[in-house]
Amino acid sequence: MALTPEDVVNKRFQSTKFREGYDQDEVDDFLDEVVVELRRLTAENDELKAHLAAGGDTSAVEGGAPVSAPATVVAPVVAEPTPEPVAAAPIAATPAPAVEVADETAGTTNLLQLARRLHEEHVKEGAEKRDALVAEGHATAARVVAEAEAKQRAQINALDQERGALEKKIDELRTFERDYRQKLKSYIEGQLSELNSAFPVDGAAGAGTAPKPSFQGFGA
Repeated sequence: MALTPEDVVNKRFQSTKFREGYDQDEVDDFLDEVVVELRRLTAENDELKAHLAAGGDTSAVEGGAPVSAPATVVAPVVAEPTPEPVAAAPIAATPAPAVEVADETAGTTNLLQLARRLHEEHVKEGAEKRDALVAEGHATAARVVAEAEAKQRAQINALDQERGALEKKIDELRTFERDYRQKLKSYIEGQLSELNSAFPVDGAAGAGTAPKPSFQGFGA
């Protein structure tokens, strides 16, 4: 299948993303040069075919240069009809294809959409991480507060138990003191009563025969 300038102009390549490839501008410039050269060669080939069909020679085409117009044939001395000169087909100047602008616009739009999508994904991911960190922080704070409250309640319970034990001991000591004082008072009063009985105030009875104090029952 022969390659034509239109094939080169209409050729489309798949764009690449995030991998190595050729520079698009350099490829487009090279394709433009190829299109121009193909059109020149096609026009030159058509011109040579026209010359051959008209019976002319191809010596005027040298080095690939296009033939502008054939030289006028000089009529011979004999009276023969002079052939009309064949004018070369003009080479139409074709403007460079304007498809690159659309391709660049589409590529820019795709890049913008990709950048916007990546930005949205990063923002969403950041928001999710932030929410996860906030939730983890709240959970950690709640756990620490709960542990501190439980520890505080345990300490308070322990202190309450110790306070109850101390209060009980204090009550026991107070009861012991009260009983001791009562017994001591009763003992002293008994001893005084015995002394008063043994030694009356008038001194008439039992002089020199005072009974010995008894300590039985003290502290019992």
